[in-house]
Amino acid sequence: MNEETRIDTPRIRWSGLPTIAIAGRPNVGKSTLFNRLLHSRRAIVDPTPGVTRDPIEGEWTPDGADMPVMIVDTGGLKIDRDDMDERVAKKSWERISSADLVLFLVDAVNITPEDEEFASMLRRYSNKTIVVVNKADSPERDARAWAHASWGYKDMVFVSAEHGRNIDELEALIVSKLDWSNTIQENDAHEDVRVAIMGKPNVGKSTLLNRLIGSDRSIVSDMPGTTRDVVEARFEWKGRAFTILDTAGMRRKAKVTEDVEYYSVNRSIKTLDRADVVVLMIDATEGLSDQDKKIVKLATDKGRGVIFALNKWDQMPTIKNTFEASKDKLQYFFMQMAYAPVLPLSAKDGEGVDKLLKTIVELFDQLNTKIETSRLNKAVHDWIDSSPPPASPRARFKLRYAVQTGVNPISFAIFATRPELVAESYKSYLKNKIRSDLGFKNVPIELELRASRKRFEDLEK
Repeated sequence: MNEETRIDTPRIRWSGLPTIAIAGRPNVGKSTLFNRLLHSRRAIVDPTPGVTRDPIEGEWTPDGADMPVMIVDTGGLKIDRDDMDERVAKKSWERISSADLVLFLVDAVNITPEDEEFASMLRRYSNKTIVVVNKADSPERDARAWAHASWGYKDMVFVSAEHGRNIDELEALIVSKLDWSNTIQENDAHEDVRVAIMGKPNVGKSTLLNRLIGSDRSIVSDMPGTTRDVVEARFEWKGRAFTILDTAGMRRKAKVTEDVEYYSVNRSIKTLDRADVVVLMIDATEGLSDQDKKIVKLATDKGRGVIFALNKWDQMPTIKNTFEASKDKLQYFFMQMAYAPVLPLSAKDGEGVDKLLKTIVELFDQLNTKIETSRLNKAVHDWIDSSPPPASPRARFKLRYAVQTGVNPISFAIFATRPELVAESYKSYLKNKIRSDLGFKNVPIELELRASRKRFEDLEK
């Protein structure tokens, strides 16, 4: 039998990409335009003003361009602001000032005081600003849209982000104004470690992200549900590249009453498709929740590595065996997850962060381990000799040979004469032996029993 191998295609990495910031007041269609340009639903779109809080990034290659740009969907600017709005505005202006090009998005029909204020504040960036008049769904609306010309900006284009009208015109204008001379294409020598930070709201996910990347990339607030989109950040640690995904907090279904929060939760779940390792953050001072169990099930069903991070450990009493007691309680709660690492953490103070990163790397390496078929079958042969499967005269079967069928997630198949007779307890025994003896100590394993009439020894010939 031929051994299955995986061929990894090196990832393309870009440095020095031109950056475009989409700016404007709330509910003017910034996220709709962002999604239109990216041809995907990366940002949440909802009629509720102020849905986008953290800037959301995406690589986009405009028509007529040979290389991508980095496009950023910023939070909306409001005149009447609370503390959260001030934080959103601060982050939006930071991205606007550093961008190579600004798309100032306004409504074709309504010009509001917020538009006027934004237009005035953006004037210092007029040389890199395009006024994009959105919701110009037809030529009839263009006549009203010309009212925005009174601001005096040189470049203006009428579009419908929802319906795609004049998007090609906008793309051509964007390409004409950008410079890719400092852009460099590189092949990544190794895979990024993709980490999803998950947990219920207000458990410290954004604080951990900011700690890892050394900046206030995510807005941190005591108000539950602050993060709604998935925020990405990249950094390196001891020569390893990480992509961190900070997700919206997940609540029990009964509490998901807003449409926007419903989409946030679903976006968090979809993040598991992109992640290698899930860091489940648990408030050590409050303990576990049913929602934590749901997240773990979703992650393990997809074969993701899981790390239980007991955050806010600095607030726990300094009593002997406190951590051991918390770990035992957690493992009792999750039962079949005894293999998953449990770590104390203080994202706020940085205690335990290095240990967390080291453990993430260990899980990632385990998830990408490929066992030679000959070594695997020798091990399976030894396990069977050491502890033969129980069988009665009427329920006899033989385990013939084994193959590794996948990496990241890890999966194996063992061929047997009558696989339906293999007890779950013996299947668990084999999974535990694979985990302990072959280097998969801390990750989930999928083991399938398949029917075969081949002899076990045939594999070794």
